[in-house]
Amino acid sequence: MGMGGLGDMMKQVQKMQAKMAEIQAQLEKAQVEGSAGGGMVKVIANGKHEVISVTIDPEVVDRNDVEMLQDLVVAAVNQAHQKAQELASEQMAELTGGLKIPGLNLPF
Repeated sequence: MGMGGLGDMMKQVQKMQAKMAEIQAQLEKAQVEGSAGGGMVKVIANGKHEVISVTIDPEVVDRNDVEMLQDLVVAAVNQAHQKAQELASEQMAELTGGLKIPGLNLPF
């Protein structure tokens, strides 16, 4: 590979880094929803897996069965995290053309 080839490769790497930064910004703004109990518990998270809000329908609150509410919250959070992961994977696939490149993961 000549110096021109190396320069082209560096330009491609810089272009990819800029695109990754753009994807990270998009993921931070994106919102996904996880729900459980037929929508009685809803969790909104961003594409960086940060929980933004939790909504609990008062009908599901039973002081004698706190464990059920805890389970619903966990299920809704896990669903939101899964959707955020899928969103990040989809956007990364656009960057890599569907190739899984080891070490090229988003830093979250």
